[in-house]
Amino acid sequence: MRANLIILIAILAILASAAGVAGVASATGAPTAANATTLTRAPYLQLGTDHSITIRWRTDGPTDSCVSFGPSPTNLTDSTTLPDSTIEHEVLLEELNADTIYYYSIGSSTELLAGADPDHWFLTAPATGTDTPTRVWVLGDSGTADASARAVRDAYLAYTGSVHTDLWLMLGDNAYDSGTDLEYQAAVFDTYPTMLRKSVLWPTLGNHDAVSTDPDTQTGPYYDIFTLPTAGEAGGVPSQTEAYYSFDYANIHFICLESSETDLSPQGAMFTWLAQDLAGTSATGAAWIIAFWHYPPYSRGSHDSDTNWHMTKMRENAVPILEAGGVDLVLSGHSHSYERSYLIDGHYGLAVSFEPSMLVDSGDGRFASDGPYRKAPGGPVPHAGTVYMVAGSSGLTGGGSFDHPVMYTSMNSLGSVVMDFGNQELYVRFIDTGGFLRDFFSIRKSEPATDGPATVSFTPGPGLRQIRPNPFNPLTAISFEIDTSAEVQIRVFDLRGRRVADIARRWFPAGAHEVTWDGTDDHGAAVASGAYLVEMTAPGVRDLRKATLVR
Repeated sequence: MRANLIILIAILAILASAAGVAGVASATGAPTAANATTLTRAPYLQLGTDHSITIRWRTDGPTDSCVSFGPSPTNLTDSTTLPDSTIEHEVLLEELNADTIYYYSIGSSTELLAGADPDHWFLTAPATGTDTPTRVWVLGDSGTADASARAVRDAYLAYTGSVHTDLWLMLGDNAYDSGTDLEYQAAVFDTYPTMLRKSVLWPTLGNHDAVSTDPDTQTGPYYDIFTLPTAGEAGGVPSQTEAYYSFDYANIHFICLESSETDLSPQGAMFTWLAQDLAGTSATGAAWIIAFWHYPPYSRGSHDSDTNWHMTKMRENAVPILEAGGVDLVLSGHSHSYERSYLIDGHYGLAVSFEPSMLVDSGDGRFASDGPYRKAPGGPVPHAGTVYMVAGSSGLTGGGSFDHPVMYTSMNSLGSVVMDFGNQELYVRFIDTGGFLRDFFSIRKSEPATDGPATVSFTPGPGLRQIRPNPFNPLTAISFEIDTSAEVQIRVFDLRGRRVADIARRWFPAGAHEVTWDGTDDHGAAVASGAYLVEMTAPGVRDLRKATLVR
């Protein structure tokens, strides 16, 4: 149902583009005359929950603030108006239904400035604790406002296609060089306008963003631009500060820490709050704990975690608390590279102190080789292993020795991270500016594996059925099954995770289907003999099988 609604939105957008949206404004009760007020910062979504969301925008002159919303672009049945005149508009919509699409418009009580069309909508979070397919986009150090940042953005948009981004994270250094309002306008608002208006952004503060902030008063562009939870509005324990916070989305608990200006001592307020927050996760039905902040605890990219004070303190003081609380994945930036660890636990010292006993799983976490990292089903388990990721290359790269012993892979490549949750599985990949899958792994919360890695399915039931013949030359048939109508994508990758061919990406009815691959790439060129990975994805479904071409 969720996927069907999002596909419908795409159809509405195409129809609106072809026919225009004349009459939409009048249908919603807004005037159609030219606006006297100019929109200087387009609408962006903040602090989304399963029952509320905040919509913000900026105008060139003061007006009151009005948001209209409803089930279709021409049926905005509800509205919220704040009477105070301002240029910084911030409207909280409450009493919303969970996991529901709402269209909206923004403006004043007398003017429509944006929306009331197929392009302005949001999807509320699923009910807290539910296992709902969820896509998350992660950017680190993306604030360059240049061609590199745009290339990373465009590669992700091409990759995700019509699959909705449920939420996205920024890992700090969101606006170079000093986090000023003008720099935020260029690096965030002018670079990601379409994502901002339909998906809630959750940021953390980087050292460059901190240049223009006052940590004592929590003022400055970062704190002024973002609306972040302080009183547990989105789940978790109240932090009483926007510097660090937590929130729930479906059965995922996200924790944002602040590593640039906050007291990093073990008895400091942030780490005291962190322990309290983690202690409450089991009561909310959280199956996953994801933590993110700017300074990585492990890195040998453009910064060395052995010599950087902030990185050392986060490793020594944050990591033990998180691992005791059962954290699954930690995301950081600052080091301008991509680095991803094994599943580890208990490494709090210098790199040289890392021991094999700290490896919970020394495999690659990939379906078709060593298999996914496995953890016990249900809620968080203390010291069951954590993957640490440095993803600080969404705007620039900086090189490095790339030899930290906790890391499975490290690379000097621009890109961003995509995370899919669902059916007790987290599937993570790093996508470069060419759209290539440079790294990927999964964490599965289930009983120990009884099947081989090449036959593991993302969900029981729907998925790939057979690849026959296999080995093949020159043609093979790929059969799959889905239990509800959905958009299905079938792709082929080589064993290094590079995309070879898109075989199918279209809407299929429920039932069994078959597509073929003729051993050519996206350009029609014949590929070499060898093993390839065939991937099927659909809403809530991922399956991966090996196919061998013998010429």
